[in-house]
Amino acid sequence: MPFAEPGTNGRWSMASKSERTRQRIVDAANQLFYRKGYNRTSFSDVVEAAEVPRGNIYYYFKTKDEILRAVIRSRLETIRNMLAEWDRTIAEPLDRLERFVRIMYDSTPVLLRSGCPMGSLNTELAKDQPELQLEAKQLFDQFQTWLARQFTDLGYPDEARELSLQLMARGQGLIVVAQVYQDPGFLERGTRELNRWLEELARYA
Repeated sequence: MPFAEPGTNGRWSMASKSERTRQRIVDAANQLFYRKGYNRTSFSDVVEAAEVPRGNIYYYFKTKDEILRAVIRSRLETIRNMLAEWDRTIAEPLDRLERFVRIMYDSTPVLLRSGCPMGSLNTELAKDQPELQLEAKQLFDQFQTWLARQFTDLGYPDEARELSLQLMARGQGLIVVAQVYQDPGFLERGTRELNRWLEELARYA
């Protein structure tokens, strides 16, 4: 889930030992970058969390930036698979949009602790690492493109991009305020309001 705590990826169960080791490093870094932040996570932190010898990690990644790029690719794949599953299993665009909103409510505990993994990473990198932030922006771009398609199918082709940005912005704002005040009720009420907004759009499309 995009707003939930990043986890491990089970697709490597049949992979080679080298591939599994590399993925273990990426999974460990994914968790650390989310919980601690990219800049506060050291190479040593990743080595310890991944439980690999320090010398081995340099075989796969020469710099922490390379690890971050691998983390972003892993997150993009997770999001891509999730959205494809929603497209396959949810028939109506309104229901898909409401499923997007629901992931915020479903992920309340980790959002209150660490914020949105997409938003926090982009905010951190935008301060002084613009090239890396452009790569992390792909996480938002992937959702924005998918959301715009749902709004188009809902009956708003001309406004689809703007509506998709509004939905993401309102969701990010809810997460930030709920985390600041440690208020799960605020997040719950906010997601209900987003659903009412979406249902009103569907009614007048």
